[in-house]
Amino acid sequence: MKMVLDPAFLQIPLAHRALHDVSDGRPENSRAAIRAAMAHGYGIEIDLQLSKDGQAMVFHDYQLERLAEASGPVRQRTAAELAGIALRGGDEGVPTFAEVLALVDGRVPLLVEIKDQDGALGKNVGVLEAAAAKAARGYDGPLAFMSFNPESVAAMARFAPEVPRGLVTEEFDADEWPLVRAAVRDRLRDIPDYDRVGACFISHHVSDLKRARVADLKKAGTHVLCWTVKSTEIEAEAREVADNVTFEGYLAAK
Repeated sequence: MKMVLDPAFLQIPLAHRALHDVSDGRPENSRAAIRAAMAHGYGIEIDLQLSKDGQAMVFHDYQLERLAEASGPVRQRTAAELAGIALRGGDEGVPTFAEVLALVDGRVPLLVEIKDQDGALGKNVGVLEAAAAKAARGYDGPLAFMSFNPESVAAMARFAPEVPRGLVTEEFDADEWPLVRAAVRDRLRDIPDYDRVGACFISHHVSDLKRARVADLKKAGTHVLCWTVKSTEIEAEAREVADNVTFEGYLAAK
């Protein structure tokens, strides 16, 4: 059975990696940024990576160095080690997904991107998805999972069938996806797995919203979110197609 996306995801703008601003001590995906998003009445988009000991961690990059005071892959550190590594521009460590769920506690919609763990948007996934589903079990509030990798979304259909799920979609240019084969990129560009994985929404790149496939999906009843909007002008244009926006760098109108 296909899940239904909570209406809150269509009504409240979603702060990209939470409402982050390092000039104010709020790094990407940090507790401080999450608290700020809730204080402003925004929904929240976050990312998940896998720790060495199999925990779902709220962190965007595969490597630590851009965002944290350490280097090397996230997945070579335990959850406890990651908790002790300070995020750049803040005064806290990397949170677990379970900690973030407890912090949000259903107060605003929470859109969760599962970062591809295969490396080439293939089938070698499942551990992070299982960890995410375990952390979210029993969560009471607007929650949805999504991924660029359709196999991750299919895994979430097995591990958390009760939680709405969607696909993150875009142009899949070679420069942005150097490790992904051209045949795979060409296939994913047309969003062929939407029905197979039981998706009920897409989150599409803001510069590509006029793609015919997006229009076809919307006409068929698909909810269309988009990423990442960085100004009021771009937001106004995006909303001609998208039902809601994921934004950063300004305060979206509610």
